[in-house]
Amino acid sequence: MTGPKVVVLDHGYGNVLSVAHALERAGARVSLSADAAEVAQADGLVVPGVGAFAAVMRSLQASRAPQMIERRLAGGRPVLGICVGLQVMFTSGDENGEVTAGLDQWPGMVTALPAARLPHMGWSKVHVPAQSQLLAGLDGQRFYFVHSYACLSDPAEALGMDEESRRLLRPPLVSWAHYGADFVAAVENRALCATQFHPEKSGPAGARVFSNWLEML
Repeated sequence: MTGPKVVVLDHGYGNVLSVAHALERAGARVSLSADAAEVAQADGLVVPGVGAFAAVMRSLQASRAPQMIERRLAGGRPVLGICVGLQVMFTSGDENGEVTAGLDQWPGMVTALPAARLPHMGWSKVHVPAQSQLLAGLDGQRFYFVHSYACLSDPAEALGMDEESRRLLRPPLVSWAHYGADFVAAVENRALCATQFHPEKSGPAGARVFSNWLEML
């Protein structure tokens, strides 16, 4: 196989095998690892996460993943977060009043979805901006979500960018979904991309997300 080399970060919280198999079907050469040298050398790094924000952050810190992620992004090396792997890219998460610091790659707090029934489990339509590369050709498609928490705010607005600044500086590009309220379904920001939904569980649309990301490597 001659596709890009992708490491799925094996930090103890995530559907690593299903993500790995989906990436292999999309054409990647995949390994499961938390080894710093292997992570640094890969064409792409995937950061999966399931469960609670605080537990995932503890697991990432135990694996020294924040340093690995920061080094890759500082060098413009692609990283893709999935589910809680998206959430931890924000400044913090508030779960039942417990606020936990995230990786602070994007401004914003992850909070409970304001919905009568949680978790949000199932298929929801995602609205994609025209400039998207990660979700190119997928506006209005449905993706599979399993979560009770999300970021409800636009990180570009939190950065205080006006229209001219957005044009010049390429702020985080957000795709949105709705469950109780509009929430961040995906973010693209130079080398860092992430999805709240699970591409590996989202059928042909999810496979297209992985293919699009591999083309960006």
